Amino acid sequence: MAGMLEGTTRDRIVAAAVELTTSSGWAAVTMARLAEAAGVSRQTVYNEVGSKPALAETMILEELARFLQVVEQAFDAEPDDLTRAIERAVSDVLTYARANKLLHAVVSATHGADTELLPLLTTNASSLLEAAKEVVRGRVAPYAPDIEPDYLEPATDMVVRVVLSHVMQPSASPEKTGADIAWLARRVLDG
Repeated sequence: MAGMLEGTTRDRIVAAAVELTTSSGWAAVTMARLAEAAGVSRQTVYNEVGSKPALAETMILEELARFLQVVEQAFDAEPDDLTRAIERAVSDVLTYARANKLLHAVVSATHGADTELLPLLTTNASSLLEAAKEVVRGRVAPYAPDIEPDYLEPATDMVVRVVLSHVMQPSASPEKTGADIAWLARRVLDG
């Protein structure tokens, strides 16, 4: 936790929450432990992040931002080929997911209070889905795919949901899954 002295107080608290969650599980994250780990008072924790559910959402949304940076970088690397950009984005996101300790802590939690985080990635994932779809829509548009505008939204929704499903439960290597999803996306986006 050496790097936690950098950034804002809020950043340090969220980083401490991620560290505690990945090392001991979400149930072990209390405001008192969090305050101690971040080197602040319990009141400061409440002032900066609010309730424990609000903290959970903040952790997930900040992690989502890192995943979306991976998507942005993949599209930047393939400016002339939408299919390759999608393939790279999917493959890179799934590779990043494999090594993501917070994601593994959330997905592998199967008992007690630890399951509080899982709905943020599944049944209550609307803000996560909307943020991801907004980034993907914005990155796909410049390629001017040959698809009716009314169908671009459901096509984007499909790709984002399928990728999220593979993040949660991979079925093949990131490269194979990226190639498969890109193949499907190309057929849909070609109209």
